[in-house]
Amino acid sequence: MSSESGLKQRKPVSSMESRYGDSNNSDAFQNQSESDKEENNDDFDADSKETRLTLMEEILLLGLKDREGYTSFWNDCISSGLRGCILIELALRGRVELERQGMRKRSLSNRRLIIKSDTPTGDVLLDEALKHIKETDPPETPEAWIEYLSGETWNPLKLRYQLRNVRERLAKSLVEKGVCSTEKKNFFLFDMTTHPLNDSHLKQKLIKKVQDSVLLRWCNDVNRMDKRLMSLLYLAHSSDVLENAFSPLKDEDYEVAMKRVRDLLSLDPDIESAKCTSPSSIEVIWAVVSAFNK
Repeated sequence: MSSESGLKQRKPVSSMESRYGDSNNSDAFQNQSESDKEENNDDFDADSKETRLTLMEEILLLGLKDREGYTSFWNDCISSGLRGCILIELALRGRVELERQGMRKRSLSNRRLIIKSDTPTGDVLLDEALKHIKETDPPETPEAWIEYLSGETWNPLKLRYQLRNVRERLAKSLVEKGVCSTEKKNFFLFDMTTHPLNDSHLKQKLIKKVQDSVLLRWCNDVNRMDKRLMSLLYLAHSSDVLENAFSPLKDEDYEVAMKRVRDLLSLDPDIESAKCTSPSSIEVIWAVVSAFNK
């Protein structure tokens, strides 16, 4: 889970730092209190007429080929990336948190994930993961849960925690929301269900959101970033789909975007987490980031 995997370089071009600046006044990266709706986000898509996507759906949408309707056969990172999305989504909705530090401070990688609220979220995947976390005693670390939910564990007793057909279930959710459609394609030796893009406007809006987060709306202080958007950047990189959002950029913009992503990846999760005065979901986010940095 190297922090530098998936970063592709282009031919060096002149810097555009002066064009975008390092403004700390962006609307997208305002300080957010722990009392915000982001912590208890059950109805995060009920108040808007626009289609709202979970982190898992956004990552899958970035990875799906528009016309073909499937992710790259060579992408072996998106599976674990989607499980990281599930843990962070549960944290943002106020369902899970890390255990308290206690007298002896421990690193994020050694702190276990515990239940904060077992109220169902209404999302099948999230509630299935929440049920597994609740029933596990003693609790496990976020890194362990990414492995268990992915089925990438050598412990046969933990295989029952694997979430199956996650990509297909997320794709069906995108179909239900009108973002994708469903088709059957023949690949000579087998047939496969695909989900070509149906709503290009929504995907373009998602891509622009990712691009703007490191260009027009960039700020230097990661602790002032919107937590959901910060998570999207890290998980898109971990899932090896960030390049899909950056590839349409001009060379100058691409260089600036990649430099700022590298700046994010170089941060120490334990140090950044310790800076937060009101930890909770942010600790889970940094713990997931730490798991993928190994």
